[in-house]
Amino acid sequence: MPLHLYNSLSRQLEPFAPLDPACPTLYVCGPTVYNYVHIGNARGPVVFGVLADLLRRRHGGLRYARNITDVDDKINAAAQEQGVPIAAITDRFAAAYREDMAALGIAPPDIEPAATAHIAEIIAMIERLIETGHAYAAEGHVLFAVDSYAGYGKLSRRELDDMLAGARIEVAPYKRGAGDFVLWKPSTDALPGWDSPWGRGRPGWHIECSAMAAAHLGETIDIHAGGVDLQFPHHENEIAQSECAHGGAPFARVWLHNGMLTFAGSKMSKSVGNIERVHDLVRAHPPEALRYSLLSAHYRQPLDWSDALIEQSVRTLDRLYGTLRDLADVDATPHIPASIEAALDEDLNTPAALAELARIAGEARRAGDSVTRAALKADLLGAGRALGLLQQAPADWFARGVSEDDDARIQALVDERVAAKQARDFTRADAIRDQLAAEKIVLEDTPQGVRWKRG
Repeated sequence: MPLHLYNSLSRQLEPFAPLDPACPTLYVCGPTVYNYVHIGNARGPVVFGVLADLLRRRHGGLRYARNITDVDDKINAAAQEQGVPIAAITDRFAAAYREDMAALGIAPPDIEPAATAHIAEIIAMIERLIETGHAYAAEGHVLFAVDSYAGYGKLSRRELDDMLAGARIEVAPYKRGAGDFVLWKPSTDALPGWDSPWGRGRPGWHIECSAMAAAHLGETIDIHAGGVDLQFPHHENEIAQSECAHGGAPFARVWLHNGMLTFAGSKMSKSVGNIERVHDLVRAHPPEALRYSLLSAHYRQPLDWSDALIEQSVRTLDRLYGTLRDLADVDATPHIPASIEAALDEDLNTPAALAELARIAGEARRAGDSVTRAALKADLLGAGRALGLLQQAPADWFARGVSEDDDARIQALVDERVAAKQARDFTRADAIRDQLAAEKIVLEDTPQGVRWKRG
């Protein structure tokens, strides 16, 4: 059975057939690196990483690009606030992003283009848009003329007036149309900038992805993926400027959009402040449990994030790793079962795949003869591999990644708290207690002093 994906452009489930059967192309919108990302930002990389592995198994090759946005007004603001060059901000948080994604079991993409390394390609694309009448220069800016592209709105399926009403539209006297968006903007001496035919400036956000995708994957890519919150205006604008720059060639043949994470029913958002940072979560919980949680709902549906969800994922993985521990005496080579592939073929149905994983584990626990146990262990390991799960030794899972250095750090905090209480520095003692509680460290008073254990 071929892979079927729900194409946001056609609003239909479609069989996937890449332009090059030996090497599909995949572009996923990456982070703007001005701070640590929240767990909602990891949902796309997790599920589309599963897709990337599936495409490699099916087609033998893949060109997978996930960009880094390293020039942006939020980055500029952070750099000015700290009095450092933007590279000091972007290098730090790009490295943190890679570290946090790796902790979640997300393999790096084949290509990780950065916007600042593609200024020449961005300028060249803008020049083509001006030459073909789709963009215009005004007061140091260059803007895309939305009314020059008849297909504008075909992804979000909304009329222009409706789109403008729901977007943050900058009112500026140099705009010809209210919906025209910035391709290039001027930079003051205090802001990062590059020389261009329109003066010293910097690119707009949307043009960056179009230029990077074209540079590394070609004018038409097979799959473009990202969060549903990017559908308008970001992805809509990418389509408009890319297709106009490339003579009408389709920009992306299939569009995939993952649903948002909610927190207590509300959208997780930095601006609202109801976020859980990946950087903190991977230190407070087993990262594999976070990954399992992100896969527990279908990628197109919302997912409500909670401690209860993480705890349930931990308990589920305890059972799965317990099964593998019971099969320690069985030799098996991982084999991805057809039932797992079939679940993923249905628009990356990870909940169905996880249910199949649990079924295989249940059969393995009940199996009596050595041949059946070996076959089921091979299936269990292979099913886990397809989902990026069960790839560590059971002993390592149950140790929760604890190291001697971590034990020493916790003991030092416990000792510091005891000393703080003796010095009547209760503020510091309470702060240490809260920090340990957040790491699920339980303190016990004994006749020999304070002892600790992991909860």
